[in-house]
Amino acid sequence: MESPRPWSAAAARAAGTSRSRRRGIEHVRLAHDVRVPLTDAVDRVELLGLLASALPADAAFSHDTAAALLGAPVDLPARPQIALTPRRVLPQHGWVDVHARALTDVDVVAAGGLRVTSGAQTFLDLAARLPAAELTAVGDALMRRGHLTADHLTERLMRAGRVRGVVRARAVAPLLTPLAQSRPESLMRYWLLASDLPTPEPQVPVHDRSGRVVAHGDLGYREWRTLLEYEGRQHADAEQFDRDVDRYSLMATGDWLVLRFSRRHLRGPHVVVARTRAVLLNRGWRPGPPS
Repeated sequence: MESPRPWSAAAARAAGTSRSRRRGIEHVRLAHDVRVPLTDAVDRVELLGLLASALPADAAFSHDTAAALLGAPVDLPARPQIALTPRRVLPQHGWVDVHARALTDVDVVAAGGLRVTSGAQTFLDLAARLPAAELTAVGDALMRRGHLTADHLTERLMRAGRVRGVVRARAVAPLLTPLAQSRPESLMRYWLLASDLPTPEPQVPVHDRSGRVVAHGDLGYREWRTLLEYEGRQHADAEQFDRDVDRYSLMATGDWLVLRFSRRHLRGPHVVVARTRAVLLNRGWRPGPPS
């Protein structure tokens, strides 16, 4: 199905479309006099593509908009966010959030045919508003999807100077891993890293007696045979439930103790950290002297 084309009031008048008919067309305003009609075929990402046609050539989608387009666990905002090269007067519109950014070629990439800020630039921009745990989840997702590497992030943060959020970005950067499979796993891992507990390992392999890898735990501690698993909605699926039963049975045969957490445990770190601490202490871990 062909995408709807933007139109202007001037063009509609020239085509003989009356004002009352124009008012009856449900549309989204892309710019001062550029609109696009809404149809069932128009989704949020397609609207961004249409919006791009009305933006300056140096514009790139940024912040939450870029993060969502790159596959991070961030919702597309109602008002798209864009980065523009600094100007004497930065244009401001009610339908878009504009940010001044002196971007280099490596700070802009293509995603779905759109110009968006790179994974490293997006991570730095979001560090100004996201708490460290959520920033970890964004960084992990960008790494997992191939939009961010440790080297690229290090290079971008070296150029960042004293921009807002850079301190948090530099603190979180060493914690990122592409092995985390979801936002909940990233949050739990950050909470454990921020505590006095040992460093958890993501995607811990579980072996059978012949040495074959038969399962992986979301997070865990090999030395104390302890695993942490997040149970999301997908686990309510019958087939997934059966697979999970098999996984937990295989883990138990290897003397692994599995701590299972759900969505309600993501409200804060207390339950995850306290239960993990109790199990590790019961399995022989002892905290070291305070540093």
